[in-house]
Amino acid sequence: MMRAIAYERPGPAAEVLTLRDLPRPDPGLGEVRVRVVLSGVNPSDAKTRAGARGAPAWPLVVPHSDGAGVIDAVGAGVDPARVGQRVWLWNAAWGRAMGSCAEYVTLPAAQAVALPDAARFADGACLGIPAQTAHRCVFGDGPVTGQRVLVTGGAGAVGAYAVQMARLGGAAQVVATVSGPDKAAHARAMGADAVVNYRDGDTAAAILQATGGARVDRIVEVEFGGNLQVTRAVLAENGVIAAYGSMAAPEPVLPFYPMMFDAQSLHMVLVYKLPQAARQAAIADLTRWLEAGALQHPVAAVHPFDATAQAHDAVLAPGRIGAMLVRVAEDG
Repeated sequence: MMRAIAYERPGPAAEVLTLRDLPRPDPGLGEVRVRVVLSGVNPSDAKTRAGARGAPAWPLVVPHSDGAGVIDAVGAGVDPARVGQRVWLWNAAWGRAMGSCAEYVTLPAAQAVALPDAARFADGACLGIPAQTAHRCVFGDGPVTGQRVLVTGGAGAVGAYAVQMARLGGAAQVVATVSGPDKAAHARAMGADAVVNYRDGDTAAAILQATGGARVDRIVEVEFGGNLQVTRAVLAENGVIAAYGSMAAPEPVLPFYPMMFDAQSLHMVLVYKLPQAARQAAIADLTRWLEAGALQHPVAAVHPFDATAQAHDAVLAPGRIGAMLVRVAEDG
């Protein structure tokens, strides 16, 4: 048996998330079993639990796609030498009933990625959704060497990684938009050359002032519809928008011909469905950066296992800076 956090119906975290005993899973063909140390909580986890995507597809759901731990068993077809390997997880709960908020999780071997010795379990638990989303947004349309990159929501989990990756990718300038002074300080700490508070005056004018009047080549976009007017004012000809959210305006009106005559591109990013080549490129870069200690992985809080409901509420709280993690086991 094992302990796991699970829910049977959508609803408020404190009402539906319960700590319970479940059978410990055995790895199947091509799978590994991971003893989870830390489980990563993303806004998508909390929104799914709350019912934003409808009723659960399974009678019982163990949430969370991200996490880190140690492989303790392997199924047929997996190298036995992987037992004992420290790993980080991706897509643990995507299309599956059993995610990482449990003492053990089984998943395809490729979804448990070796965690370099230089990285902590907390670093690994931050990566799955935010870091891979950021990587696809920054590099999905080619190198950013010498380019000006705008990261909207630059203090968010995805935005903070995007700022860092754009710098690591050789961008000439990285501009971030934020909603307040604490987030501005955080975006600068992540490496942003310039930070614009979108609640203070004319956002587009402030971005162009920061760039010396030059338009940006690429936008990592957290709110496509809500920011479209600003985008049109600051995006260069042949520029690219890599959008991973549009909550404020989920069905925006697209200015097709103005964008077409500027030869601009819109690239929608969904981390759960990355092409295999993009996934492999992200994992390769993340491994290299982890080995070099080149990335920062801010953590807002680490909640006890039996306080997972509090972590779900906290991950959606306004003003949050850093990842929200749940400690499932000690590091040993």
